[in-house]
Amino acid sequence: MASSASDLVKDIGGLVTLPDVYLRINQLVEDPNSTTEDIAKVISRDPSFTVRLLRVANSALYGRSSTVDTVSRAVTLIGTLQIRSLALSMSVANSFAGLPNELVSMENFWRHSLLCALATRHLAKEARRCDPEALFTAGLLHDIGELVIFNRMPEQAREALLIVLDSQDEVPIHKAEHQVIGFAHSEVGGELARAWKLPPLLEDCIAHHHDIENAKQFPRETALVHIANIVALMAELDTFDPEDVPPIDPRAWEVTGLTEESVVPAVRLAQEEILEAEKLFLDKR
Repeated sequence: MASSASDLVKDIGGLVTLPDVYLRINQLVEDPNSTTEDIAKVISRDPSFTVRLLRVANSALYGRSSTVDTVSRAVTLIGTLQIRSLALSMSVANSFAGLPNELVSMENFWRHSLLCALATRHLAKEARRCDPEALFTAGLLHDIGELVIFNRMPEQAREALLIVLDSQDEVPIHKAEHQVIGFAHSEVGGELARAWKLPPLLEDCIAHHHDIENAKQFPRETALVHIANIVALMAELDTFDPEDVPPIDPRAWEVTGLTEESVVPAVRLAQEEILEAEKLFLDKR
């Protein structure tokens, strides 16, 4: 059994890898001498990725007033940092799609992840001074460590899930994982983000969405993902009652400058946008 979250992701390359198109986009975004044309060329070399990117760029989620018909126009309109975030969102959903596990429905896992992504993006726009697309990706990937635990430690993962289901006082999954394994999916996700050399903002949000006081570099963004995670649960349960879901850490409101009045509109918006998002990111028809 892995003794730490970092042990669990040590040879992650044998389990799941990020596609070359994302890695090349990431390299170019980090290179101050690269141009939008360089990024467009890399994307254009991957026909299936090109088709998906143009579908996203023209979707209701992006609300463009005119059709985006070329990759270079998509890169110019959406912006290079946002293209990197989108590329990562599209890549990870695809990369993990075939990862076997017998514990949870992948459809339910990605539905929750997308609801969280949509809610985070909406809350980021409301909070301002944040990059909504980067935070969409943070919301999408917030539970990615769960998939690694399900795949690598199925027995312990099952035990943790049973603790959650059997507990009278509704023990949250991250605490049950600590009880059984000694670390939680959020820590595994943070280690995975580090192993993949993802932007530090994503690493912070993924690693600390359950313990926002430990998010040192990006406390505001991490708090937004924390709120959005609860919003996503409410959207799944179709409830506006805070008693039906785990509590939101009161510090999240202080750090983000938002209030509890943001919750209901965020739930509604996530529910409205989920079908479109599933078509775009999970290839659902």
